[in-house]
Amino acid sequence: MAHSERSLLGSRGRTIVYDVYRPDTEAIGVIALVHGLGEHAGRYGHVIAKLLEAGYVVVAPDHAGHGRSDGTPADVQDFGDFVADLGRVIGAVERAGLPLYVVGHSMGGAIALSYTLDRPDGIAGLVLSGPAVVPGADLSPVMVALAPVLGGLVPRLPATALPASAVSRDPEVVAAYEADPQVFHGKIPAGLGGALIAEMTTFPKRLPGLRVPTLALHGGRDALANPDGTRMIGELGGGGDVTVKIYPELFHEIFNEPEQDEVLDDVLTWLEAH
Repeated sequence: MAHSERSLLGSRGRTIVYDVYRPDTEAIGVIALVHGLGEHAGRYGHVIAKLLEAGYVVVAPDHAGHGRSDGTPADVQDFGDFVADLGRVIGAVERAGLPLYVVGHSMGGAIALSYTLDRPDGIAGLVLSGPAVVPGADLSPVMVALAPVLGGLVPRLPATALPASAVSRDPEVVAAYEADPQVFHGKIPAGLGGALIAEMTTFPKRLPGLRVPTLALHGGRDALANPDGTRMIGELGGGGDVTVKIYPELFHEIFNEPEQDEVLDDVLTWLEAH
């Protein structure tokens, strides 16, 4: 395995840091791995190892305001910055004609979905893990409408905390998450939360235009990203090649649950078929 850490200039002059991993064997494809809100690409080591073993080049950026990249979560108020930065990272990696797949988790699922809807050409497949594409069931329509407005007015206002206990049923995963200094442990600022909700509201109208083969996976007991969003992708996603699987007992991070091998095998099987 060959690994290099790289950086480029992203939206609003922020430096975006990303990793490129290449397998020891001949590569069969390139995967852009898009992490979730408040975390960073370094949490996906075991996922990357599986993908490398299968022969994929993996490109894994830290979003603006996350991990090693510039800024803090409070700095990001335009969801389009995340999508544009993903495009810059993908464009910077030499693919040598290999097929490109985009794999996104949680908020990274929303970024990956938005990117794929905007730029479907050249994408061979989209894989979503617990994508955050509809607001939580506990949010009223009024709150959904007000969140982007509030985020614009007071973007740094601490709004919502992400409970670590909802990440995984594995206590070791939860402990590592809580101890990770590169994970954002505070309340999500209103600006970032409002930007994400504003993006969510666009998906019902955009999904019928989805033309890229898609695998959408979700934990049935996910308390951080609403599983109804994954069901909606299956119902509205255009093109006909959309596969949805709900794992009834799994929490939010399905790649970090005790059943992670089953989940990753499902991903690799789907990738091989596409």
